[in-house]
Amino acid sequence: MLFEQIAANKRKTVFIVLGFFIFVMLVGCAIGILVYNNYLNGLIMAAVIGAIYIAIMIFSSSKVVMTMNRAKEVTSKDQEPVLWDTVESMAMVAGIPMPKVYIVEDPSPNAFATGISPEKGAVAVTRGLLNKLERYELEGVIAHEVAHIRNYDIRLSTIAIALVAVVAILSDLAMRMLFWGSITGGNNNRKSNDNNGGGGAQAIIYIVALVFVILAPIIATAIQFALSRNREYLADATAIELTRNPQGLADALRKIGGDTTKMKQPSAASESIYFTTPSKGEKKKKEKAGMFDSHPPIASRIERLEHM
Repeated sequence: MLFEQIAANKRKTVFIVLGFFIFVMLVGCAIGILVYNNYLNGLIMAAVIGAIYIAIMIFSSSKVVMTMNRAKEVTSKDQEPVLWDTVESMAMVAGIPMPKVYIVEDPSPNAFATGISPEKGAVAVTRGLLNKLERYELEGVIAHEVAHIRNYDIRLSTIAIALVAVVAILSDLAMRMLFWGSITGGNNNRKSNDNNGGGGAQAIIYIVALVFVILAPIIATAIQFALSRNREYLADATAIELTRNPQGLADALRKIGGDTTKMKQPSAASESIYFTTPSKGEKKKKEKAGMFDSHPPIASRIERLEHM
């Protein structure tokens, strides 16, 4: 069951990521039709902006994330011996270099990982997580975060965040260019083409492209969260592969799910990389995840663990 779950989640992730890239290119094509009356120009523009933005995000994401979440680095074992030993042992089992260790001084129990590769990995936990979990429960949570690093989930999440931003930029750019074109008469070429024949078909294509561009940021966000939910299931399964103890992670999820302490200043941009949703509330009581939930319901995660 464990290895079947890991394999199934990896297959789903490949399809989601591939679909995401295709979606961004389709947005570019739609913008090309709307602005240039040529889909190829929009496709090239989307590819160039996407490549640049992804590169910027990948090379600057780790420091930015730690700063946004007010995480302070633990530089020696003497500072946090239990946390240090747990991260070190889980990294050793996973076969990756020991990640950097960070503490977020917040009473809500939670954790997250960053790093575009295992060599640049980092694990951060809140003070509430250290104070409220037993050692075997902490081990389950750390194994989950180390799994994210080993599986290159953070790089994937960073690319997903970048693609969502690219779609938003492209959509906004298209609206501005259309607005400016309507004022300056830049759409005269399209109007003349419509008058020369095929106007009805072109008008339909234009309307479909316009609706697609308007809805694109919403669709992109939904795809990003679907990818995030799938990676949470995969990290849970991989954590059990590392610890051989489903009970530790399941008990940690129960304890965290029952805790009502809210994070003081959660970073909205980082919500998808946390162990559980930072904003406590009704989301955790759902049996099924909504389209715009960044994490699967805790009950669903526990159920899967109990079958491993």
